Amino acid sequence: MYNKNFKIQFRTFIKTKIHLIIFDIYKFLFLKKIFFKFNKLIFDLSVRGLGILNHENSRLSGEDFFIKTVTKNTQQFLALDIGANVGTYSNKIKKLVPQAKIYAFEPHPNCFKELSIQAIKYDYTAINLACSDTEGQGQLYDYPNNQSSIHASLYKDVIEEIHQNKSLVWNIQITTIDEFVELNALTRINLLKIDTEGNEYKVLQGAKKTIESGKINCIHFEFNWMNVVTKVFLRDFKKILPNYRFYRMLPDGLISLDPYDPIYCEIFRYQNIVAIHEKSQCNFP
Repeated sequence: MYNKNFKIQFRTFIKTKIHLIIFDIYKFLFLKKIFFKFNKLIFDLSVRGLGILNHENSRLSGEDFFIKTVTKNTQQFLALDIGANVGTYSNKIKKLVPQAKIYAFEPHPNCFKELSIQAIKYDYTAINLACSDTEGQGQLYDYPNNQSSIHASLYKDVIEEIHQNKSLVWNIQITTIDEFVELNALTRINLLKIDTEGNEYKVLQGAKKTIESGKINCIHFEFNWMNVVTKVFLRDFKKILPNYRFYRMLPDGLISLDPYDPIYCEIFRYQNIVAIHEKSQCNFP
C-alpha cells in the first residue's frame, strides 16, 4: 500500500512539474503584446474544444448524442421540455422512444401553434405556458419583425441589450414545475430540458420541491451570455442542485465540470450543461 501511494504521489509530482515547465516556457515566449491576437485565436479554438460556442447544429453541440444516450435502453421515459419552441427537441425524443411521455411547454402564441401541430403528429402534450419561480401572468419579449423567434425571453434585455434590437411584448401565463408535477401526480422525470433564454435558473427555483424529492434523473439546460443579464453563475446552478454531477456536452460524450473551477465553468457563451442525479442510472462515455 505504501509503495502504491508513493508511486501515485510521485507521478502527480512529476506531472505537475512538467505542466509548470510548459507554462513557464509558453509565457516566456508568448506573453507579449505582439502575440495578443495569436493567444486570442488559441483561446477561441480551445473553448470550442471544451464544448463552448458549438452552436452550428445539434450534432456539434452534442445534443444529438446526448438524446440518443439518455433515451437508450429505456422502456418508460417521461420528459419535460421547457421552452419547446416548435417541438424540435421533443420530436427527436419521440422518434427514438415512440412510447415516451412528453410535456412540452411553450408560452409564445405563434410558436405554440406549430408546436401543437407537431405534438399531434408525434403524440405528446403541448402546453401554452412558461415556467418560472412563481405562477401568474408575465411578459415575453421578442423581435418586432419576427413573430416566433428562438430568442424570445422573459428578460427584455436579452432582446434589446444582447441582440441589439427593439422588443415586442407578449402577455403570457406562467406556472412552476412544482405546481405541474403535483397537479399531474408525476413520480419520476427522466429528463428535464430547459431552454428559456436566460430564465433557466428561475425554472429550477420553481422546481425546488421536485428537485429535493429526487424525482428528476437528468437535467439539460443552456448556459450562455444571457446569464450576464440575469446575473446567474454556474456556481448558482450547482448550489440549487447539490445532489447532481455536472457535465458539459461534446459531440461524442460529456466532460465533467466537477470539481468546480471558475476558470473552466464561468464562461458566459453558448454551451449545453447536463446535471445528473447521483443516484441516477444514466451512463455516459
